[in-house]
Amino acid sequence: MQRIAIKGLVMALLCAAGLTSADTLDQDMESLKKELATLKRDLVILEEDLLFPASSQVSVFLSMDVGEFFQLDSVTLKLNDKEVTHYLYTERQTDALFRGGVQKLFVGNVKQGTNEFTAFFVGRGPEGRDFRRATTIEFEKAFEPTFVELSISDSEASYQPEFRAKVVE
Repeated sequence: MQRIAIKGLVMALLCAAGLTSADTLDQDMESLKKELATLKRDLVILEEDLLFPASSQVSVFLSMDVGEFFQLDSVTLKLNDKEVTHYLYTERQTDALFRGGVQKLFVGNVKQGTNEFTAFFVGRGPEGRDFRRATTIEFEKAFEPTFVELSISDSEASYQPEFRAKVVE
């Protein structure tokens, strides 16, 4: 409401002074909004580069290819035995993952050399039983950014869910 009042006041002043028309003002405001959106995007990119330089950046993503053997409730992620994130899922979020979505679980900095991620998955497994499993991956952090994929899939052979972690090149 306040925004409309300010816009009206600016338009009235400019029109009274004979400087511009309402259409020109609307076009100028739209152009300014686009420039601000572009500037904000650039600032976010620069902030991420500053906070997470390539030499220490690691990102972890979660994907699911699950049918009937697992229903995800939460994920806890530990980096070098220190908890870095814990995420609880709603039904809509797990549905999005089922349909092929990928979630960025973590972006952070790690020291170069050997590091270890452990992911703990909690949910309901076959026949509605409570299910808690973990998967661990050790990786060498080099100068380039590192990407780790966590995936949950059904194993038709064992009628159980499988939890995997791999470094994506």
